[in-house]
Amino acid sequence: MARVLRVLTQVMGWTCVAIGLLHVALGNAAIPGARSAGTTVDSWGRFMGASFVGYGLAWLWAARQRPIPARAVRWLAGVFLLGGAGRLLSLAVHGWPQWFQIALAVIELSLPPLFFWLAGAEEQAPHTDVESVPAGR
Repeated sequence: MARVLRVLTQVMGWTCVAIGLLHVALGNAAIPGARSAGTTVDSWGRFMGASFVGYGLAWLWAARQRPIPARAVRWLAGVFLLGGAGRLLSLAVHGWPQWFQIALAVIELSLPPLFFWLAGAEEQAPHTDVESVPAGR
């Protein structure tokens, strides 16, 4: 279980860093349907991209801890879930977005429960100072 949590936490971190850097570099061009949104949205998107890089770095920090801190994973997953809830609110207020935003909402609403469950399992598992390494390594 610890290995699954570590791998998913690393994937989450690197994905967030890559997406954030893409938004910093491309601005409006990184958001489907927002190319002509103007300079204010471009500025906001690049700022939020930098924030997303920081969020990804927090995931990577958690992945490097031994054992992975369940509390940190829960907080980070909770923030991700809040983003998905924000998309649902937008859907309720403004209607259906571009299809890719719907796919992102599904990910943002389905991954946090998995992280909550894995963090709980990791918290309950007995830990030693050194992780066990399979023979032959």
